[in-house]
Amino acid sequence: MLFNSIDFLVFLPLVFLLYWAVGAHTTRRNAVVLAASYVFYGWWDWRFLGLIALSTAVDYAVGRGLATEEDPRRRKLLLWTSLAVNLGLLGFFKYANFFIESFTDAFTFMGTPIAADRLDIVLPVGISFYTFQTLSYTLDVYHRRLAPSRDALAFSAYVAFFPQLVAGPIERATSLLPQFAAPRVFDRSSAVDGLRQILWGFFKKVVIADNCALLVDGVFGAHVQMAGSTLLLASVLFAFQIYGDFSGYSDIAIGTARLFGFGLMRNFAFPYFSRDIAEFWRRWHISLSTWFRDYLYVPLGGSRGGTAMRVRNTFIIFLVSGFWHGANWTFVVWGALNALYFLPLLLAGRNRTHLGTVAEGRLLPTLADALRMLLTFLLTCLAWVFFRAEDLTQAWEILARIGSPTLFATPKLAARTLVVPMVFFLLMEWLGRSDQHVLERIGLRWPTILRWGMYAMVLTLIGLYMSTEETPFIYFQF
Repeated sequence: MLFNSIDFLVFLPLVFLLYWAVGAHTTRRNAVVLAASYVFYGWWDWRFLGLIALSTAVDYAVGRGLATEEDPRRRKLLLWTSLAVNLGLLGFFKYANFFIESFTDAFTFMGTPIAADRLDIVLPVGISFYTFQTLSYTLDVYHRRLAPSRDALAFSAYVAFFPQLVAGPIERATSLLPQFAAPRVFDRSSAVDGLRQILWGFFKKVVIADNCALLVDGVFGAHVQMAGSTLLLASVLFAFQIYGDFSGYSDIAIGTARLFGFGLMRNFAFPYFSRDIAEFWRRWHISLSTWFRDYLYVPLGGSRGGTAMRVRNTFIIFLVSGFWHGANWTFVVWGALNALYFLPLLLAGRNRTHLGTVAEGRLLPTLADALRMLLTFLLTCLAWVFFRAEDLTQAWEILARIGSPTLFATPKLAARTLVVPMVFFLLMEWLGRSDQHVLERIGLRWPTILRWGMYAMVLTLIGLYMSTEETPFIYFQF
């Protein structure tokens, strides 16, 4: 079920009313969450509910086994059982065809062509997200950072929690699982703030992302006929498309969870106002970045070793992160490019220079900060070319045309209709950059008529620019 669908607009109020109507008993509320989550996911394809149930059952059983097992070898066997099942399912559904094609291409390149058919596999929506979420539980229990759950219902609801099931944020068991065991009281102010976050999330998805997508798809689909200037502008628009799409989903997910008394971690912190790539990666897809940091980068040694180890670990993190996004060499190159962006800062010890909000307490940034933000944004846009391209050949062709004299031609892209919503979007994002989300404080101290006028304007723009068709979120494919 899509957030931006009529189905969800009916589903959410019904689940909300039922959830708070069953009384304060935690078990009954967890049962409502679990049933609603399976309906939410099964709305897309009920056949894949079995995968979620299997991951849930395996990790719950492994957790119970780890609770009573003290022998190190048996504990490690239990951990590897969880890793094998979860990563095995992820590998089969997401990467099987990638490896088949890569082996076929490799043998063909070496002069020994082989024939191998692709498997007819449908990628289950959200499998990368809930796989990492369940793995965080097993890893934390194995390392004794978390007590194993004794409540199968609460654990099942934690794995399948519908607001963040298919596209995150990827929650840690140490943060979200205890919330299913605790009593939940309706907090009106939190719920109202959640609704404001949902509203802004819809604006980013429906107005910004979906309308940028219409222009971007047309240009990338006919890139050989486009001037470099048009391709550069399309790359910039794709940067806003993917941000609006993914951060919009996260805002809706976090806001929805708050309606039910749950707190989810922040996933985006205005990344395009970053002054270098290190700051960008502290603000982009935070739940995934910190997952890799805690469960891969730190165990590898982090930044504690010598220069060679730090370089190796940095490349591993970015390459794995790229590969996590999709079974295509374009994502691997995208990850490698970001590693190359990041390395100079790491080696110079300047990767934690910009930790606070840019222009904190001021209306405008300094010229130096503005130039740093512009440079970081342009580097990010170039990397997004690989992320958006169908294959490496298309990516290189687009970059070659951007680097050609046609860069100075007048771009042919009918983007004028987006000027008003884009200006409004950027202004609001800038004004709200110190908060958890844009509408957290903007307008709260205004006269009521002005505040509601602003909300009405957001709703009006959503109504004017929304598509008549349901458009899936980009990260559903990951």
